[in-house]
Amino acid sequence: MSPRAGLETDQRPWGSYTVLDDDGTHKVKRIVVLPGRRLSYQRHARRSEHWFIVRGTALVTIDGVQSELVAGGSVDIPVGTNHRIENATESDVIFVEVQHGEYFGEDDIVRLEDDFGRSEPR
Repeated sequence: MSPRAGLETDQRPWGSYTVLDDDGTHKVKRIVVLPGRRLSYQRHARRSEHWFIVRGTALVTIDGVQSELVAGGSVDIPVGTNHRIENATESDVIFVEVQHGEYFGEDDIVRLEDDFGRSEPR
């Protein structure tokens, strides 16, 4: 599925995201994780997130505890919680991420581990 005209879309080494809504109190993204890829293990200081799996099977790590989520499943990630989503399958994982808080900039990401060399030194 290609993004609709006028929506902010960004390609990343793990897949892509499209911003569906961006408001002062929340931001909503449609995120595609490619087969065999995963986002960085990260945390945020100024926002919480809610993930709803739309397609596929995702491996989710929350504060070091890994669980599997299938389409229709969801998870809440409070502010300051270490988290990651991974696609260990051969098909795309698609999920909707709802961010809630006071700030939604990409610079509110502290990367603890990253497969693409983007983690901060400890």
